[in-house]
Amino acid sequence: MTSYARSERNALCDTFLRVGPSAATLCSPWTTADLAAHLVIRESRPDLAIGILIPPLTRRLDEAMVALAATPWAELVDQVRQGPPAWAPTRLGLVDERTNMVEFFVHHEDVLRTEAGYAEPRALGQAHEQALWRTVSLMGRLLARKAPTGVVVVAEGFGRAALKGPGRRGTVVLRGRPGELVLFLYGRQRVADVALEGSPADVAALRSGSLGV
Repeated sequence: MTSYARSERNALCDTFLRVGPSAATLCSPWTTADLAAHLVIRESRPDLAIGILIPPLTRRLDEAMVALAATPWAELVDQVRQGPPAWAPTRLGLVDERTNMVEFFVHHEDVLRTEAGYAEPRALGQAHEQALWRTVSLMGRLLARKAPTGVVVVAEGFGRAALKGPGRRGTVVLRGRPGELVLFLYGRQRVADVALEGSPADVAALRSGSLGV
């Protein structure tokens, strides 16, 4: 079985080395060095990474990220490439795929789509898109839970899924390739190549609304 988590990790690391530690990312104000530090801490320091979810611990996380981001660039990128420590469950292939495939896909796009000269999305293979569609199917309701409208996603050749009911607003239908739908649902609405169908007010609300974990 192809490991898309591993291939995206390696591709992101190659991109890191190409663009350098000071390049912009979609996770503004993070630079690529900040993003790399985040990925290392996420995998190796759960005691610090929890600060993403628990505000009182955020300061410790921020301080650790600043310190780690100052690591010599090639060394920091190598830490990302080597992956989690031996004790981490994500050392197991299936756990890695479930946990990291989308994480590294999204963060790779966070770097690629801020580059000068970026023109269009990468061409992903059918099997890779199918793997990303499974994420949309399995996690879509969680990702769309804060959406201000109803959400239905459609990926031609892959499927259709209703992720959230309309509530007090109407429903917006998102159409695109699975990878683009993943980016939209992870809060990258501005850059995702997705067609939105619905009332102008609902479409505008969803484009600017809160999405993601």
